[in-house]
Amino acid sequence: MQTQQENGQLKRTMKTRHLIMLSLGGVIGTGLFFNTGYIISTTGAAGTLLAYLIGALVVWLVMQCLGELSVAMPETGAFHVYAARYLGPATGYTVAWLYWLTWTVALGSSFTAAGFCMQYWFPQVPVWAWCVVFCAVIFGLNVISTRFFAEGEFWFSLVKVITIIAFIILGGAAIFGFIPMQDGAPAPGLSNITAEGWFPHGGLPILMTMVAVNFAFSGTELIGIAAGETENPHKVIPVAIRTTIARLIIFFIGTVFVLAALIPMQQAGVEKSPFVLVFEKVGIPYAADIFNFVILTAILSAANSGLYASGRMLWSLSNEKTLPRCFARVNKNGVPLTALSVSMLGGVLALFSSVVAPDTVFVALSAISGFAVVAVWISICASHFVFRRRHLQSGQPLSALQYRAPWYPLVPVLGFILCVVACVGLWFDPSQRIALYCGLPFVALCYGAYYLTRNLTSQEPEHVAE
Repeated sequence: MQTQQENGQLKRTMKTRHLIMLSLGGVIGTGLFFNTGYIISTTGAAGTLLAYLIGALVVWLVMQCLGELSVAMPETGAFHVYAARYLGPATGYTVAWLYWLTWTVALGSSFTAAGFCMQYWFPQVPVWAWCVVFCAVIFGLNVISTRFFAEGEFWFSLVKVITIIAFIILGGAAIFGFIPMQDGAPAPGLSNITAEGWFPHGGLPILMTMVAVNFAFSGTELIGIAAGETENPHKVIPVAIRTTIARLIIFFIGTVFVLAALIPMQQAGVEKSPFVLVFEKVGIPYAADIFNFVILTAILSAANSGLYASGRMLWSLSNEKTLPRCFARVNKNGVPLTALSVSMLGGVLALFSSVVAPDTVFVALSAISGFAVVAVWISICASHFVFRRRHLQSGQPLSALQYRAPWYPLVPVLGFILCVVACVGLWFDPSQRIALYCGLPFVALCYGAYYLTRNLTSQEPEHVAE
């Protein structure tokens, strides 16, 4: 089946290495670098490891579902298109806006964080000046061409991957005494993991932190969005999914193990990255400068992936005739310039709100974005469940599917249940409960907006490439 992308729309220029690094780049970011400290302080070392193992299972379940869908139907927009097709057009519309908001808010917070990173080296230069510079850089990487964007993201992500591997090796050496601690203290071994007991606050904190863990893993689903711009998606996507999940489990579980073993539960938190605490304890020369550079790279990588994802969501909404057709226009390089520009504007507004109203507007938006990622994963599992059932009901053999999620219907059902449980866990944490207060009304607003606007957009003329 020929898609619109192949008829002069978005171009299939991404290769396997681009797709793998795009997914890793979207995942390895502030969730891993900062949120892990909060999770250790809340659940304890063993609880954190268990929470991340459950998170890894959820990611594996969701990506198996997405893999089958995106190989069968490699379309830009991916899961919102599948949700519209198998769960209803209003659900697809809502999923797209939830995901767009997730990455747009991330853009604003990323630019702010990048500005603070640069102030470490250039304290006289105001944060807003660096924000302007990074806005221009990330926008430029995205608008030149999809291949140029993918190449930039490949190198951004490579820096992070190398750093994570080095961190696990050096941290493991410090745990068992191969590298001395800075203060001359004996190697901690596994004492910090067991010092407060396996679950010092019981099992409830693990449930409460599941959305934070899932948010740390978010970005893996970018493989589905990029499927519409990937060469030979039926061959590339399965390889990218298997490789990405294996690396994420090794990176995340390995990193969390090192952090939990080196940082006592009482010292962990969100005021300082747990990575910085580890580097301070081990006393690696120039650690602060090295880590500041890695954090900056991680932030820019996440912003790069975020602008790509949010722009493609607007393009896809327009392509599905639920937004004005101008958003579906592409330039001669196959880049949806209008959709990218509006997404960048949304990121700038989020950036502005983080400065003007950090305790109100921005906190609410950030809470919605965490809730939104899990809601999107719920829709992926539900879409796959319905897709496979309809495929079998139509009389087609399973062999017709080039990529099949194993153990159907267990995989989509279990993925759906675990994601719902994670959302329920938000209610038990007062600091995260705002995600439900803001997220659920936002979902209702999206459904209402769909039914109010669907007749307006459906009467607009067809778009053409610029």
